[in-house]
Amino acid sequence: MDDFLLGLVQVLAPDTLLYMAFGSLAGIIAAAIPGFTVTMAIVLTLPLTFTMPPLQGISVMLSVYVGGYTGGLISAALLGIPGTPSSVATTFDAFPMARNGEPGRALSLGIWASFFGTIVSTLVLIVAAPPLAVIAVRLGPWEYFSLIVFALTIVASLVGASLLRGLIAGVIGLAIAVIGPDPMMGRPRFTFDIEMLAPGLPFLVVLIGIFAISQLMSELENPAAVKEDAALISGRIDFHTWTVMKEVLARPGNLVRSSLLGVFVGAVPGAGGSIANLLTYDQAKRASKTPEKFGTGIADGVVASEAGNSATSGGGLIPLIALGIPGSAVDAILMGSLMVHGISVGPRLIMEHGDLVYGMFIAMVVASLMMLIICLTTMRFFLRVTEIPKFVIVPVVTAFCVVGAFALNNRITDVYLLGFVGLLGYVLKKLDYPLAPLVLGVILGPIAETNLRRALMSDADWTTFFTRPISAFLLIAAVLSIAWSARAYMKGRKSMLAPSQS
Repeated sequence: MDDFLLGLVQVLAPDTLLYMAFGSLAGIIAAAIPGFTVTMAIVLTLPLTFTMPPLQGISVMLSVYVGGYTGGLISAALLGIPGTPSSVATTFDAFPMARNGEPGRALSLGIWASFFGTIVSTLVLIVAAPPLAVIAVRLGPWEYFSLIVFALTIVASLVGASLLRGLIAGVIGLAIAVIGPDPMMGRPRFTFDIEMLAPGLPFLVVLIGIFAISQLMSELENPAAVKEDAALISGRIDFHTWTVMKEVLARPGNLVRSSLLGVFVGAVPGAGGSIANLLTYDQAKRASKTPEKFGTGIADGVVASEAGNSATSGGGLIPLIALGIPGSAVDAILMGSLMVHGISVGPRLIMEHGDLVYGMFIAMVVASLMMLIICLTTMRFFLRVTEIPKFVIVPVVTAFCVVGAFALNNRITDVYLLGFVGLLGYVLKKLDYPLAPLVLGVILGPIAETNLRRALMSDADWTTFFTRPISAFLLIAAVLSIAWSARAYMKGRKSMLAPSQS
């Protein structure tokens, strides 16, 4: 109790609350800009915390962390461009909802879902950190590979109207992922002696090009609409905050399931919000009585994706606090911040620095409340984006995309790759190929390859994937997932053909 009260006093100090408020706002704004990820925002914040007390500095970084997971929603809903990799699935329903004249509802749904997802993950973090961390750390490369195989089955629910086109898009994503240095040995492959391809295609460049550049090119298809000062989104900017909150809470099954799944994915080192965002969306679609409505602007899709990605913030802290193992790049930066202050992160952290650990729990709750307040009070400002004419917003957003792509590695070749990938995304979009499977392949391909090779280097016997219980369970779940998706797809095709035949 003494450690809890000591942590509470430090977090609720006026100067700490002020710094956290600025950190939350900075995280929201940074994540709303395509190409500027949560990790980049945390890295920029780190030097500013060196002169602060340990708990104050970690509280500020946690506020940037929580705010960043929500900020990607803004550009996803209003521009159809995921601000961060963890908001890819959010675009599937938030943007159509905004295009249907409900931008305020789309933002409100995402904000409230993010808030509740963070709260659920914090509660799980407090109650179940040690046992969940033990499970997460026992996963070897066999389990990681099987987990990615299971995650890849999401492609089956993201294929859109054509199963073949969706699978082709997924294969294109996997092909893009293998261009560049070998992840294990560093040897170049599939570069075709083109110097620009030697470093590979950075994931964020692919993400920005596929979603942002292709969407912006689509907006310029109608020159008349551009000349007439047409806005990107038409509709009322009104929003009913408390009504939407009740709407989110009216979906307890979806909200809790997505949050808990996000916590688990966050607790698995190396997984992160991008996988949780897509996985929770997929599970919500499978559990829905009206899966055909997903992708048209349904509230369940927004709630699932945002609750899932925000819940990874608490999940990622589970192995960090309990075992000293960072769950993601952001958690590694948080770990480095503690080590700068001379605090050893590991199993004895709770016993030796109880006030710090309890303070982190309290800071997560405070950061989520700050994120909620800041988002709700500034929402009208963000919604003004819907009134900006296309001839203004398209070049401005394009400039942000180019700067974001260049800032990743300070390579001008990444800007060229951005243009080529954007053109590819535009062509695929015009040919009615879904873009989500492509991005999923780019995200999961390298992780699957790395863990497969690690597993085979440790034990050349491939049957180990089936003899290890957790790995076998995940592979069986993958087979069942494919079978379920194929059944649902065929059932949907039959229902679509039945009216035309009659």
